[in-house]
Amino acid sequence: MSSFKRIRKYLIPTLLIVILAVSILAAYASYSSGNQSKANPNVYVGVAFGGNTTEETKVLIDRVKSYTNLFILDSGRNAISENQTSVEEICDYAVSQGLSVIINLGIRDVLDTNRSWFWQQPLNVTKQLWTERWGSKFLGIYYNDEPGGLQLDGNWSAWFRTYGEEYLQDNSTTSNDLNQIYLKMLAYMDNGTEPQNYNLEAKFFVQDVLKGDEGLDELDAAGITTYTSDYGLYWFDYQGGYNVLFTELGWNCSVAEQIALIKGAARLQNKEWGAIITWSYDSIPYLDSGDQIYNQMLTSYEAGAKYIVVFDYPYVEGNDYGVMRDDQFIALQRFWNDITQQKFADLSVPEAVLVLPQNYGWGMRNPNDTIWGFWPTDDKTQQIAIATSKLLVQYGVSLDIVYDDPAYPISNVGYQHVYYWNSTDI
Repeated sequence: MSSFKRIRKYLIPTLLIVILAVSILAAYASYSSGNQSKANPNVYVGVAFGGNTTEETKVLIDRVKSYTNLFILDSGRNAISENQTSVEEICDYAVSQGLSVIINLGIRDVLDTNRSWFWQQPLNVTKQLWTERWGSKFLGIYYNDEPGGLQLDGNWSAWFRTYGEEYLQDNSTTSNDLNQIYLKMLAYMDNGTEPQNYNLEAKFFVQDVLKGDEGLDELDAAGITTYTSDYGLYWFDYQGGYNVLFTELGWNCSVAEQIALIKGAARLQNKEWGAIITWSYDSIPYLDSGDQIYNQMLTSYEAGAKYIVVFDYPYVEGNDYGVMRDDQFIALQRFWNDITQQKFADLSVPEAVLVLPQNYGWGMRNPNDTIWGFWPTDDKTQQIAIATSKLLVQYGVSLDIVYDDPAYPISNVGYQHVYYWNSTDI
């Protein structure tokens, strides 16, 4: 077992997400009223199925097919995804009902010999067969989940206590990056030497964690569009190879901040983005009310999301449709009807941008969030938090948040207002 594969196996992410509390509603309402309106039904709207049987998928599809155009088979590696016949039967049905499909078959794990990924079939063959079968309705593959969140919330201290010394003796490229991070951490603990920059941490995440992922690499080589959801480090997820990211809206997070982060990353790196409405509670009812979900979907739409999805997991006793209730289905139908029949504010234009320090992988969910999962807050954190809060109040979802990176110059985008994290005019 290689050292890096141990990381993938033993890192334990946490799912308790808290964020900076920013009040933007009044500013957003007043600001949006002055922007041009748009009617753009050219957006994918749907549900992400998290059940276990083909029968459940068909019941859900029948419920939503008249007011959605996307179905994500988000079952991961369970009884459905292990069965090629089931996957194709489900997608056949979804496509026959007019829906496009994205498929999640779990991750490529060479250590797990009890399962096969894509049934040991070459991905270029799979792509050809599914494109012939479903045409343009086959959008791509949902691969892995929350890679940035895993990086931010992984128990790195415990991992280094277990494997750190072993890494000092390992000369492979992957372990060398993590080795150097470990040495930086030892220096910090020994004499308080703080990092001068976070270039090494960014390199480790982008090159070793993402580009070093065999499954993501195989999907890219086969020319298959890759999707995943996350709640942090979107900029670096895109750099690592993902084509489309969904920002997770839930857990009482700041919708405006999450959208600003993913929208800015997608704009500068010429990628697509979407929003997935996920849990706000860790037990029943899990999801927000229908009215709250409608507002989150509409905000995402006005901000320019290409994909807007409700995460329908888990399946609860007494509900044939998973976790979604009548009020949430009504909200989804209302949203679909509204965006196909009405015009709304267009907040997707490049209005304002906040530029963060290069490779500054701070989670930004609360004032004490980690930097790259390795480090506590530093002397830049408070100033960035204050700048972010002020600009979100002023611009709402018309704000982009990006990183200072010569590979993606902000001069390529016609922002009307540019603010750097340490600007004195914020």
